[in-house]
Amino acid sequence: MYRILFVCYGNICRSPMAEMIFKDMVIQQNKKFLFFCESKATSMEEYGNPIYPKAKETLERHGVVVERHVARMVKKEDYEQYDYILCMDQNNYDSLLRIFGGDPLHKIQFLLSFTDSKQKEIEDPWYTDRFEKVYQMIEKGCRGLLQTLVDAYQNEANQ
Repeated sequence: MYRILFVCYGNICRSPMAEMIFKDMVIQQNKKFLFFCESKATSMEEYGNPIYPKAKETLERHGVVVERHVARMVKKEDYEQYDYILCMDQNNYDSLLRIFGGDPLHKIQFLLSFTDSKQKEIEDPWYTDRFEKVYQMIEKGCRGLLQTLVDAYQNEANQ
């Protein structure tokens, strides 16, 4: 089973969107047995808050099931708990390195690194209000991640 953690600054927009989009894709492809995923924040600023209403509306507009969500913060122990720790921007990446004290196993990656996009950062819609654009970027990253991991699983199974 692959354990995945999606991370953004406040855990009310991008990372819960990624978590719910990815879970939806996994269910659609009948691969739920293969994945466990969650989302967390690099800050305490939104701790305990639900998903941001515009993020929720965007997910629902695309038919993605929106689960109950409460913002939580990444802890040092999380490094050992997850196989992939996927961040949305450079600030998240830098914060994760600080929280974890490094990344010796190279678990921290940008979600968009699983796409052919030259862009590695997903903007924060809290500031830009471009939730649809962010949805499209996250969806593309999640699709690439899912394909990469399903392919890896199948390669391991065939060996």
